[in-house]
Amino acid sequence: MNKYIAEYFSELSFLLLEMAPWLLLGLIFAGLLKVYFPQKHIDKYLGKPNFKSALNASLLGVPMPLCSCGVIPTGISFYKNGASKGATNSFLISTPQTGIDSIFATYSMLGWPFAVFRPLVAFVTGVFGGVLTNILMKEKPVKKASAFAGFKIDAAAFGEAEKTCSDDSCGCHDETKPDTRHSLVRAADYAFIELLQDIAKWLIIGFLVAALISVVLPDDFFSLFKGLGLLEIIVVLAASVPIYICATGSIPIAAVLLMKGVSPGAALVFMMAGPATNVATITVLAKTMGKKSLLIYLSAITGGAIVFGMLLNWLVPADFILSRMPHFHGQGHDHEMLPHWVQLLSALLLIVSMVFGYFYINLKKKNKMQTLEGITVTVTGMTCSHCEATVKRNLEALTGISNVVADNKTNTVKIMGSGINLEKVKTTINGLGYNFVG
Repeated sequence: MNKYIAEYFSELSFLLLEMAPWLLLGLIFAGLLKVYFPQKHIDKYLGKPNFKSALNASLLGVPMPLCSCGVIPTGISFYKNGASKGATNSFLISTPQTGIDSIFATYSMLGWPFAVFRPLVAFVTGVFGGVLTNILMKEKPVKKASAFAGFKIDAAAFGEAEKTCSDDSCGCHDETKPDTRHSLVRAADYAFIELLQDIAKWLIIGFLVAALISVVLPDDFFSLFKGLGLLEIIVVLAASVPIYICATGSIPIAAVLLMKGVSPGAALVFMMAGPATNVATITVLAKTMGKKSLLIYLSAITGGAIVFGMLLNWLVPADFILSRMPHFHGQGHDHEMLPHWVQLLSALLLIVSMVFGYFYINLKKKNKMQTLEGITVTVTGMTCSHCEATVKRNLEALTGISNVVADNKTNTVKIMGSGINLEKVKTTINGLGYNFVG
């Protein structure tokens, strides 16, 4: 037993040290992307039900560091503000599969072939899903309804908030409080506090599960699937669709599966379907976009996973993939991509940022909830800071609301202002895919 425990923590330590520097680099780029990415006129590029809108939406989605729980309200908000269903589906498909943070982490654990192939697959499947939606669904893009009057395009869930309401009488302009901090401070706050807290839970789970698989499963466990090709991919796909794991959290698990004999194509399928599909996502999409749109969404992801999984197996030999990975058990390829002190320092910084961010965010929300006067309502379905940001910014765009504090951990939203219309609040929240309880 002691031997297995020692092996487990040794493997866990290795995974953390290998990924930490690249995770930090990815977080830095994600923070800069949030602050400096232009947010104006996004509806101009996503509004038409054509190929160009699907292409733009996929290009927008690939680098975005949003998991499936965070991309749903963002995508729905695009749709409510005039984006076509094709562009919305393209964004919803491409975004959770990868992101600027997971691209760096993929390179660190799986080598450059996966780091290149993964975002390419996310882009292609996103465009395909968008085009297919445009062909099969002839509905016109949804116009801004009265319940959403005054909304900005809620790309602000991952970017700088700017209300685009053209009606000065709505009150949203007067009540907007811009963030006056230096852009680099805002980038660091987003990267090491907000975004890191969003992925921390699933990243930890990914590390723990990967280390467990590495220790428990024998090295020849997946040899049963060798030579079965499509069957192996379908088995992994069936296991991946209902579960939830973020794009970054899926990487250490995929790395260990590769070392245990899973084909590169099957590992790619896991990293595509796991982050992009889960029961919660499927339920919300069926409710807000319709069952036909959901069917296209699932078909694009699962079909794309099978096709590109088989293609990767055909194009790139497993030995080539394994030789590019930093840790190839039993084959004499153990090496470190970075100096040990860089890995150690990065791991320490990552852990400290996780712990500090957890207490900082919760204390900040608790103080706001206690000190600010207003109406407190219960809202279920929020799972991350992007969900909170979506609820906050969309509610603050309504007439009479000056400030909103949302907390996904307690499922509460505190609303401040005068003349608050709770019916509009309810319609807005439910329209974003969440559930207004009361």
